[in-house]
Amino acid sequence: MTAPSATSSRFDESVYIGLGSNLGDRRAHLADAIHYLQNSLNIRVIATSSIMETLPWGHTDQPDFLNGVTEIRTDFSPAELLKFLKEGEQFLGRTPTEKWGPRVIDMDILLFGNRIINDTHLIVPHPEMTRRRFVLDPLLELNPDVIHPISGKKLLDFITTGD
Repeated sequence: MTAPSATSSRFDESVYIGLGSNLGDRRAHLADAIHYLQNSLNIRVIATSSIMETLPWGHTDQPDFLNGVTEIRTDFSPAELLKFLKEGEQFLGRTPTEKWGPRVIDMDILLFGNRIINDTHLIVPHPEMTRRRFVLDPLLELNPDVIHPISGKKLLDFITTGD
């Protein structure tokens, strides 16, 4: 039996994870989330965007967020990655709150390669990503040529056209 090569297909797809925090030491929470990803044998962190401060979205009566996006490669399935991220949020101190409420850390799967997933617990591409500059700007910083798998449009087009 031959060992898998370094170019094995299990790490071929770019996966983009949205990160956000608006409680406590927000910058430290984002750094902890990135370290959590880096410490998994199933994940390779490829790049992380700049961190930007943004106004809250949805429920606006809360502290401002720090947001960013991390590009990873993984051999987790989408469902396994979602489970890993939710476990990480709990490990890093997130407790359940209202929808769009304040949080220590948020880790969302934005894109998983070119896959389109519509399951009970996971929708990819993230259904709100094209309307959120705090997602689009850092993602486009990492890869300005990303194509939205459903629309077939470049993500940059969602900023320039407002669609």
